[in-house]
Amino acid sequence: MKELHHYAKLLELGRISRREFIGRAMALGATTALASTMAGKALMAATPKRGGVYRVGVGSANTGDSLDSATNSDQFMINMLQGAVRNCVTEVDPNGKAIPELAESLEPSDDAATWVVKVRQGVEFHSGKTLDADDIIASIEHHRGEGSESAAKSVAESMGTLKKDGPNTVIFELESGNADFPYLLSDYHITICPADKSGGIDWQSGDGTGPYSVKEFEPGVRSHLIRHPNYFKEGEGNFDEVKMLAINDVAARMNAMSTGQVDAIARCDLKTAHLLDKKPGIDVLEVAGTKHYTYPMDVRAAPFDDNNVRMALKLGMNREVFVKTVLRGYGALGNDHPISTSQNYHASDLPQRKYDPEKAKWHLKQAGLSSLDVELHASDAAFAGAVDAAQLYAESLKPAGVNLKVTRASADGYWSNTWMKVPWSASYWSGRPTADWMFTIGYKAGGNWTENFWNHPRFEELLVAGRAELDEAKRGAIYIEMQTIVRDEGGSVIPCFANNVDAASDKLGRPEKMGGNFELDGARSMARWWFI
Repeated sequence: MKELHHYAKLLELGRISRREFIGRAMALGATTALASTMAGKALMAATPKRGGVYRVGVGSANTGDSLDSATNSDQFMINMLQGAVRNCVTEVDPNGKAIPELAESLEPSDDAATWVVKVRQGVEFHSGKTLDADDIIASIEHHRGEGSESAAKSVAESMGTLKKDGPNTVIFELESGNADFPYLLSDYHITICPADKSGGIDWQSGDGTGPYSVKEFEPGVRSHLIRHPNYFKEGEGNFDEVKMLAINDVAARMNAMSTGQVDAIARCDLKTAHLLDKKPGIDVLEVAGTKHYTYPMDVRAAPFDDNNVRMALKLGMNREVFVKTVLRGYGALGNDHPISTSQNYHASDLPQRKYDPEKAKWHLKQAGLSSLDVELHASDAAFAGAVDAAQLYAESLKPAGVNLKVTRASADGYWSNTWMKVPWSASYWSGRPTADWMFTIGYKAGGNWTENFWNHPRFEELLVAGRAELDEAKRGAIYIEMQTIVRDEGGSVIPCFANNVDAASDKLGRPEKMGGNFELDGARSMARWWFI
């Protein structure tokens, strides 16, 4: 019977036709009448409906979380602010394309150095204020300037000079051409807030243009959201209320899903996801994307300031075992650079790095070392199973003469107290849709999130050149060279690309194709899903 309901779900999601469903149903022993009835119900369920209270369990919540999206670093606040309460100028759709959101249109000059953005008309904040150009300009300026501590500072500063041309037009004058510019305006840190009288923004109240307004927010604990009646996107914002529960422990999330305390969870425990999928009424959802796990080293600090040491640590990672054991097969091998096989300009001809303890020993010898003692800080706040993964990594390093001490860090405050505060730690990236954006936010010298504190002159030169190059072949060659440099000289071990593995009640309707840039349909389940 579960298989029959599975096919009904595929029909509901548009992945099989009505004729195909009826054929499969009858092959499983269903009568023509039953198959036709189920097909009718499934097709009706495919239409978004309003109503109900959506309860979702999400991890990576901290007591220091803030309604200022400039400080957001992980899934709880991304799902809440970008996914439900606010919008950006553009959004990345499930196909990975940047499309207008609060913009009505984006028009580039011939050299892509000037972009004219028309503001979408008739959009209201929860407070009743009408969106205009001032709100967009102030929201972007919030992330720029000498005193900014925004994680999107480097992205916002690359947007050049902003000028208002009437109440509903913003002109961006970049220092050089950028064909990927629309993607930058979808950064989840740069959500649009109402401008205040001083030219700043009101982020404190939680006001936004999104499908839900904030009724209650207790950082690190919960969030209670109410549907915004005047939301501008048809077919979205379908729930009457959303209750987000902060469940940082993966076992507790799995239990909450299994016992019906929540309707969906992000980041299943990969060891037991297959068991959860067997439970009636629960679907485990797997979506490939750009998420990757990293072990960033502070290249300013010994011994990581020696590239031979960095190479030894990369060669001492058994990636095949990592993907099989840590990801349980829900992912693919990484090659020590952050551009996945699903993205444009992926360096497909770059040889896959393999586990080679003997070559790792050789690199240690070149660094003047016969062995190496190092410490790695890890927490499951970085990614599910991060501490166990670090222990597995330690075992693979032993034949290379590396003694890795794994230190378990506190999950609460991991991103503010451990990551980028210690010389070596476990980390993860949801990835970014374009090579330029990923390299800009994670590898550019001096960036707020340049987690290995890297500064490579040739890389910096290529970063600027690639952004302005409009010839596809030349641009591709630039990004391949950048991936090669990061792979062979960078400060991060990148063992894998991990699929998003979430779970949801089969009473929830979902779009035919889900976003893979973040968990839970690109962090948009609250906006896009509905109760059947």
